[in-house]
Amino acid sequence: MKFSEILRQFGEAASNHSLISNPEEDPEITGVAAIDQATIGTLSYVESAKFGSFVGNTNATALILPQDEKLQVLAQERGIIWIATPDPRLLFAKAIALFYQPYRPIPEIHPTAVIDSTAKIGSDVYIGPHAVIQQGVEIGNSAIIHPNVVIYPDAKIGDRTILHANCTIHERTRIGADCVIHSAAVIGAEGFGFVPTRSGWLKMEQSGYTVLEDGVVVGCNSAIDRPAVGETRVGSNTVIDNLVQIGHGCQIGTGCAIAGQAGMAGGVQLGNRVILAGQTGIANQVKMGDGAIASAQSGIHSDVAPGEIVSGSPAMPYKLYLKVCAVYNRLPDMYQSLKQLQRKLNNSND
Repeated sequence: MKFSEILRQFGEAASNHSLISNPEEDPEITGVAAIDQATIGTLSYVESAKFGSFVGNTNATALILPQDEKLQVLAQERGIIWIATPDPRLLFAKAIALFYQPYRPIPEIHPTAVIDSTAKIGSDVYIGPHAVIQQGVEIGNSAIIHPNVVIYPDAKIGDRTILHANCTIHERTRIGADCVIHSAAVIGAEGFGFVPTRSGWLKMEQSGYTVLEDGVVVGCNSAIDRPAVGETRVGSNTVIDNLVQIGHGCQIGTGCAIAGQAGMAGGVQLGNRVILAGQTGIANQVKMGDGAIASAQSGIHSDVAPGEIVSGSPAMPYKLYLKVCAVYNRLPDMYQSLKQLQRKLNNSND
């Protein structure tokens, strides 16, 4: 693909580029690559001036740069063609899509799939080998059900949603349009509901619903549980990484991002655009407001205000956390100073 064709595909987002001053420099671009692994013919990117040193060393033929004239001049001096944009990473993501499209099977129903006669299957649907679709299931148009997927009774899958191999969709689950459920994820299984009695734990039946709104992505081996009553809900365009646990009755807002190994107890409420970094843990019934952020390994036991950034376990405001870390690193010296003061105090008492 010629560089000029890539520019046309990007449209206004790539209005500032090296072809303006050097229209004859229009090489063939054969793919995309990380800047430190790029080879001749590839397109890469630099996210900010912080990583500008890579421009002087990369073998890339073309670069997506921030709007930084120094980097543009350096690229020009090295014979690298470039595009300048306010958000290079976003444009690079679009560039990847020009050279790679995920595997998408042609619509068909494999003869080994087991489909109950009461299931309703939309048009242009793919259902792979050994998939099991039980009674009352509804599957929307252009959905993709990969091999070994199991869909329990009374589940509904929206248009163009993709269920990857070996994921399981339990009863009373509602998955919207354009969702992606990755392999071995479990949606709508029974929540962890048990009541203590003198004779042991009494199981509380989980009769509620699990709802994933449109555009939700769920990573491999993640679990989103069904509640005893009411619903567990994940808002539209929320993205969930691998190995995430979302407990029964949680309410997740729109546009959230939840990284790997995060876990939420029952009844947690996340506002819109909340970000949870890896291994964040949230206690029962805690609320996080719109735009709140929890850094990696945060342990959250109380509510977090909208827009607040928290860190540590127990979680605290980020600026306070940085002060605590600074003191923590000085504890050995402080301990030695304390011992010296105790010796002086003991000597003076003697």
